[in-house]
Amino acid sequence: MKLIIAEKPSLARNIIAGTGEKPQKRDGYYEGNEYITTWAFGHLFSLEDVEHYSPSGDPNGYWSMDNLPCFPEKFDFTLRKDTNGKPDQGVKKQFEIIRSLCCRPDVTEIINAGDADREGEIIVRLIIMHSGCGSKPLKRLWLNDQTAETVAKGLSELKDEREYNNLAYEGFARTCIDWLYGVNLTRYATLRSGRLLRVGRVIVPIVRAIYDRDTEIENFRPEKYFIARSIAETNGEKVELCGKDRFQADKKEECEELCRRYNQAGASVTDVKKKKTVIPPGKLFSLSTLQNMLGKKYKMSMSESLEIIQGLYERGYLTYPRTNSEYLATAEKDKVRGIISGCVKLGYPLRFKDRKNIFDDSKIESHSAITPTGKIPDKSQLKEKEYTVYSTVFRRFAAVFCAQDCTADKTEITISAGGLEDFVLKGLVITEKGWMKYDDGGQKDRILPSLKKGDAVNIMFEPAEKETSPPRHYTIETLNNYLKNPFREEKQKAEEEDDAEDYRAMFEGLELGTEATRTGIIDNARKSGYIKLTKDVYTIESGGRQLIETLGMLDISMDKYKTAEVGKSLKRVYRGECSVRDSLAVAENEIRDIFRPLPADRDIGFFRQIVGKCPVCGRDVVRTPFSYGCSGYRDGCKFSVPLSFAGRGISVDTARELIGNGRTGILCGFTAKSGKKFDAALKIDENRIAFEFDSSALPEQTLESGKTHDGPEK
Repeated sequence: MKLIIAEKPSLARNIIAGTGEKPQKRDGYYEGNEYITTWAFGHLFSLEDVEHYSPSGDPNGYWSMDNLPCFPEKFDFTLRKDTNGKPDQGVKKQFEIIRSLCCRPDVTEIINAGDADREGEIIVRLIIMHSGCGSKPLKRLWLNDQTAETVAKGLSELKDEREYNNLAYEGFARTCIDWLYGVNLTRYATLRSGRLLRVGRVIVPIVRAIYDRDTEIENFRPEKYFIARSIAETNGEKVELCGKDRFQADKKEECEELCRRYNQAGASVTDVKKKKTVIPPGKLFSLSTLQNMLGKKYKMSMSESLEIIQGLYERGYLTYPRTNSEYLATAEKDKVRGIISGCVKLGYPLRFKDRKNIFDDSKIESHSAITPTGKIPDKSQLKEKEYTVYSTVFRRFAAVFCAQDCTADKTEITISAGGLEDFVLKGLVITEKGWMKYDDGGQKDRILPSLKKGDAVNIMFEPAEKETSPPRHYTIETLNNYLKNPFREEKQKAEEEDDAEDYRAMFEGLELGTEATRTGIIDNARKSGYIKLTKDVYTIESGGRQLIETLGMLDISMDKYKTAEVGKSLKRVYRGECSVRDSLAVAENEIRDIFRPLPADRDIGFFRQIVGKCPVCGRDVVRTPFSYGCSGYRDGCKFSVPLSFAGRGISVDTARELIGNGRTGILCGFTAKSGKKFDAALKIDENRIAFEFDSSALPEQTLESGKTHDGPEK
């Protein structure tokens, strides 16, 4: 007998349909003549917690610094626990069933049927490793979709499990590295700050990107400027011409002079270019580009769209969803021909196209682009949103393989203002929709005025007042694009058609998160109160601000550069260029660096640390989540020193000096409301904290204890 271990019950059912057997249902598995098919519930095992490796921690189970940082020599896994931290009885029962099946004498071969990715690979490997029967021959069932035909073909072409060792090693390395960051830094930041801060290798750079963008928007001060613009009619049609030069608000006279020169010189058409062009369709979808489309057009969150896409995959309607490629493998050409044939029978005018911009093995890491399978559902079989998602994928596939080209007349009109400047007007008129019948490629008719070479153009240039615009908030699309390649400028991404740079970044490990994990991490950031999604726009929440600013005070950067270094080490594991232990060392060294003692002028101490006696009531002043505050606050004492004051962190040593002496020495790096930096001492004046300047400095500013202050204006 051959034992198939599927990642989920739904996959097990689809595999059974592909075996051609009618097996008997047992408790936790199905048994046929040749195959026994059982299943996990996703991850049955998880990594042990810190206390498993360092029993010297708090005997009551409270987090403490005594066992941090924790770097296990060997990582141990345990059966998944329930929400109360106790063994999950359903998980335990299913594992015992699988273990007994692995050890059955008549089972001569075990088949790993985890999802076709690194997560699916290690889910089933862990089960086999803990079953004690790993000496039996191990095979891998790798499915790009879950139709019965694909399952049958996959079972006839099983590969040795050892061919996927590097994929598994990368999966184990990623799991352990995420544990190292998440467990060590979450505990460290929480113990230092006094608030639960979920710190992870990928979640922090995501929140930081949104925080930085929103801060940039908040600090943006619009500036007025002028351009030379003419909107005048020629032959009854409006012609708008805009100069390239910008003039600052106080340079309006210079703009007026330029307008006068343009108007005096006159304008005429110096060139008209017209050519017929073929507009190519968009590329097939990767998971993130499909989520971008669904978010932008239908305002679906990433978690909602992934759930629907995954469901359509499990029902056999779509190919494997967690792919980072927009291309198909050359080995899939016959399969694609079959799908096209099925579409043609339904009346779609498609034809097979063997082109490099569709089939390109060099741009596929593990999985091809998302496409429909040969199993095409009737609309009545799908819910409204399921149909929306499926039809989006189907229409893009139909557009790519449409037998009819989309053609257009492309026009460029060059108008010269007396040789002073050339203005180029570009227009496009769709002449044959072709693939656009199925997929809106974003191209729209842009009709130009009817002008020909030599025509005089009426102009009336005047200064037009404009205003600089702030950066835009991250959307589902722009955040996804940033995470796929955080080292490429957003404008550069929008302007370039060549995607070679993005694929190089992905294959090198420069992306933040993966297609398989990114959606879940962003959703966790939302649930943690760090970021908010409104329609398809992300903004920072107060919890996210506290996270980033607290990590800044603790000198925990977790920036894209460090995260990318870990990502690159994981890709080296996948390529067999380094070991799992080498990859872990990269993460451990960075974490050790975070745990080093902070410079005295930046160390904010630990939560509940006593820093002195209250100058108002004499009780202890202790570190709270937001300040150094009097422990007698319940009795009405409100004395406190904030952790951050006028844009500058206040260290525990500075707080001790202020509380003990009533004043500090000169401190550098305060920020005024205007953004100007200044230096000053701090002093306590009764129940108020005040700036103290020397005689040549600015007027003294005061602040009630515990309040934040932005410093003097100028």
